[in-house]
Amino acid sequence: MKVIAIDDEPIALSIIERYCERRGGIELETYSKPLLGMQRIREWGPDTVLLDIEMNGTSGIELARQLPSSCCLIFTTAYAHYALDGFEVNAVDFLHKPYFYERFDRALQKAEQWLLMHDLLRTSASATRQLVLKSEYKHVTVSMDTILYIESIDNYVKVHLADGTSVLSKMPLRSLEEQLPPGEFIRIHRSFLVARCRIARFSRTEVTLTKDEKVLPIGKKYLDSVILQLKR
Repeated sequence: MKVIAIDDEPIALSIIERYCERRGGIELETYSKPLLGMQRIREWGPDTVLLDIEMNGTSGIELARQLPSSCCLIFTTAYAHYALDGFEVNAVDFLHKPYFYERFDRALQKAEQWLLMHDLLRTSASATRQLVLKSEYKHVTVSMDTILYIESIDNYVKVHLADGTSVLSKMPLRSLEEQLPPGEFIRIHRSFLVARCRIARFSRTEVTLTKDEKVLPIGKKYLDSVILQLKR
């Protein structure tokens, strides 16, 4: 776990260093100057931030509002009355000074759970941007963000990707179209589905893709729908 601790009290930082060393598995950086610590957070992207609340006129609450959403926040302070403010900025725990190792360890366990949960959420969101296609005798996972266009060939679909490769799978184009996010892919022809973001320009008869100036025809049946979608 990558951790940054910000506290204007050197003794408080030394305690955190000792506890992190005892716990193990933690890459720690400490800062007694809040602005330097915040700059390093933006550069390094730690998993967890341990943040004091009152630091020589600098408000830890205000600093917390500037943290990246990917950071797990734990407040450390000698002032218990700040606890409510801490949870309002989504702190996972509040360490009231002085605290012992066992309490510190529980806070880090909460941070690990928070990080695991958010990683699973990101993984789940990523999974919804993928297609699993059966190609020959294996399953191939394709990221929707890499698709240029999809071509219907008899009883197969050929998914053309941005890196120049393609995946051939036996299924109707309509079935694949139903798996795609609404509005991100446009049916321009009975044989072609195109990723909207990959269209460089279009006319009443064809679209030109951003990749290698590939040109695809627009079917008369789809013309009005294509123009309506591309002019939005």
